[in-house]
Amino acid sequence: MAQGKILLKSGTLWTSVKERTEYALQCGALLSIPTEFEFVEQDGVRFLVRILSNLNRKKAAKEKQEKQSTASGEEFNPFLPYEKDLFVADISDTHVCILNKFNVVDYHLLIITRAFEEQESLLTLEDFASLWACLADFDGLGFYNSGKTAGASQRHKHLQLVPLPLTPSDLQIPIEPLLTSVQSQNLIATLPKLPFVHAFAPLDPHWMPFTAAQAILDVYRTLLDALSLDARQSSAYNLLMTREWMLIVPRSQEHFQSISVNSLGFAGTLLVQNAAQMEIIKAQGPMTILKNVAVSDQNKS
Repeated sequence: MAQGKILLKSGTLWTSVKERTEYALQCGALLSIPTEFEFVEQDGVRFLVRILSNLNRKKAAKEKQEKQSTASGEEFNPFLPYEKDLFVADISDTHVCILNKFNVVDYHLLIITRAFEEQESLLTLEDFASLWACLADFDGLGFYNSGKTAGASQRHKHLQLVPLPLTPSDLQIPIEPLLTSVQSQNLIATLPKLPFVHAFAPLDPHWMPFTAAQAILDVYRTLLDALSLDARQSSAYNLLMTREWMLIVPRSQEHFQSISVNSLGFAGTLLVQNAAQMEIIKAQGPMTILKNVAVSDQNKS
């Protein structure tokens, strides 16, 4: 097969996702974590904040992984091999799509590399070809946590995809109101109401999968360059992408106090483990928390 060949048959992914989700729930492979949620508003954005109801399943799995790593002397990799019961589809000859075992959002997908690559490595033509093939099949938010500082929990390279809308409201995504005030200079744009360093660019939703990957890769590299992120081995950042736009946010730290933030935080959805963390978000404000874990404007080079 030619490198990067798309194997996913158009129009089949969403059906496969729903069927595999039902199967994985029945057989116990998919361990969804129940949550409750509240809206917390700051700076014109109604952030959706989920609070976990029960972390026991995930804690038990983590302890099991740590025991396996100790016994083997090697770090446990849940993607090599991945659980067959979580398999959704072959996307390309380089990527496979599986369900996120401990999902908080329904139909949360992981797009993983067949061979091991470091999560901190730069995204490639094959990465974007696979993500775009999935986005072409159903409307979603793709994202990438580049390294532990950006909220990544696994070293094996994986992009993620969640269906839109993200919230039970009339918005597709909580930060949607900010997207109407884009300030653009050629390809690179900014969202004036985001109080931290970032780079934003529009994408063409009509790009065909075979031609989209190179165009998206060019946009990605341009945004990295605009942010002065290392072109060979990038610093920590979060990437968010829909059919219509890409946003990259450099990171300075993973946590604000005890609260971990990944890419979904910059879409306007945060996750807390208990009521005490929820109170921190309400007291500080979610946008303030994002500002603290990103890179402040005054440090922008």
